Amino acid sequence: MENRIKELRKAKKMSQEELANHCRVSRQTINAIENNKYDPSLALAFELAKILGVTVDELFKYKKGENS
Repeated sequence: MENRIKELRKAKKMSQEELANHCRVSRQTINAIENNKYDPSLALAFELAKILGVTVDELFKYKKGENS
């Protein structure tokens, strides 16, 4: 699942560590999500969207056939 986390995080001048602290996850988790290596839980997706000031739909883009 593609996402805009890195783009939005940088626009807010926030480091991965800062975003991770706000979400109570590790920096490595944020890095993995940004690099499309890990899909966050629904709760974490909503938390990320809230912190970054967008909706979950604006933050993540689902590619058809991705989880087939």
